[in-house]
Amino acid sequence: MAHIILQAPRLLAADVERLAAVACAEGVQELNPTAIRLLNVDPSTRDEVMPMAQAAHMDAAWLDAIHRLADCKLLAMDMDSTLINIECIDEIADAVGRKAEVAAITEASMRGELKDFSESLRRRVALLKGVPESALEAVFSQRLRLNPGAETLIEAARSHGLKTLLVSGGFTFFTERLRRGLMLDQAHANTLEVVDGVLTGQVLGDIVDGAAKARHVQALAQSLGATPEQIIVMGDGSNDLPMMAQAHYSVAYRAKPVVRAQARFALDVSPLDAVLNWFRRQH
Repeated sequence: MAHIILQAPRLLAADVERLAAVACAEGVQELNPTAIRLLNVDPSTRDEVMPMAQAAHMDAAWLDAIHRLADCKLLAMDMDSTLINIECIDEIADAVGRKAEVAAITEASMRGELKDFSESLRRRVALLKGVPESALEAVFSQRLRLNPGAETLIEAARSHGLKTLLVSGGFTFFTERLRRGLMLDQAHANTLEVVDGVLTGQVLGDIVDGAAKARHVQALAQSLGATPEQIIVMGDGSNDLPMMAQAHYSVAYRAKPVVRAQARFALDVSPLDAVLNWFRRQH
């Protein structure tokens, strides 16, 4: 029998009871103040229950079985607007008064309206020509923040033996600092060309686009012998979809509609570590 994990910053008893009744749940188990498990629900109620939960501003995860977190092998995450609270390229552009122009391209790309991510990235990076490298440091220190639950999620994954991967269409300037700070196993991103302390408006080497993201996930999964059921991938934009397709636990975090529609799970209101409530935590 299936189970449903309901999560929200504030769970209302009346909403939980109504969903439990519609799902024909055999029981309701409180996991913590922001998470409830509906036990042994009727599988035929899924198409009714899931939209109801979303309308009630709850994150609902439909699980055919509750597995151990330690049975997973890989946690892979996008960076901008998933692991962290900003789109780094938009904030860099702010240093030269081009944030609105760059952000408009970023938004269209994430919604899936621009099919060629590499071209859209090159267009945006070209607008950064002349930005001093010090502006990147300012973005990192003053504007970049981890999204809620990021550290708890990563620490739990690591303690249960999962490898952690940060894979981004953003820039190594940021991913490398995050990799070191969070003790991630791997990080992959694009390299901005810097000459005499100034951005040239060029990207060095091949672009990390959606296909490249998927290849990085595939490569690490293969080295770990991980099946899709042992992989968690989190993202928010359309270029995350190819790597999310590699994972049973494909998680749309505050995602664009095109991503939410294709992901198996979504976190619209809960923090990143809400993923942990989908698993049994014993080693």
